[in-house]
Amino acid sequence: MVNNEQVEPAATETGPDRPRLTKREGRSPRDMALSLLVLIVPIALLLTFYRVVLDGDKPMTVDPAASFESAAREFTVLRPSGLGDDWRVTAATVQRGNGGITLRIGYVDPDDAPLQLVESTTPAATLVPAEVGKEGRRTGAYRTEQRTWMVYDARPGETALVLTEGDRTVLIVGKAEQRSLETFAASLR
Repeated sequence: MVNNEQVEPAATETGPDRPRLTKREGRSPRDMALSLLVLIVPIALLLTFYRVVLDGDKPMTVDPAASFESAAREFTVLRPSGLGDDWRVTAATVQRGNGGITLRIGYVDPDDAPLQLVESTTPAATLVPAEVGKEGRRTGAYRTEQRTWMVYDARPGETALVLTEGDRTVLIVGKAEQRSLETFAASLR
């Protein structure tokens, strides 16, 4: 036997009897602010710990002694002496190529400006344009007690001091102020 009764569709919840969340059951802007605060406080504490306790803002430093020694086996190198602890070494490499050996020591001066000491047996005609840029031009000279350096206007924002002696070329190039470059040049022995 077949039942011919029609089944009516279930009532939809679109009418006024639809259940609503009470104010207490919903999310308020205050709840969202508290949730964000729970996330922001630990992040702020971690950043403070990193910066204050671990000195996270200071550049990483390296010991350049091995690079100086390696280059010194090939040619006479100049080393800075008498600079304060606020001068930091950030990189040190020795490379062969371009017809010579090149020592590169990266520094950060007391004002946190970068500069680089480059000493090489690569011919000056090749090395200087490569380091100061093709548009680099000589703008003057700087004299220390031991040497006379040529001052170059290097790449945008950079100044370079260049010294050619015998079989080596020495450059001090960077975004540091010229007085920092001169202080560094005067420290080389």
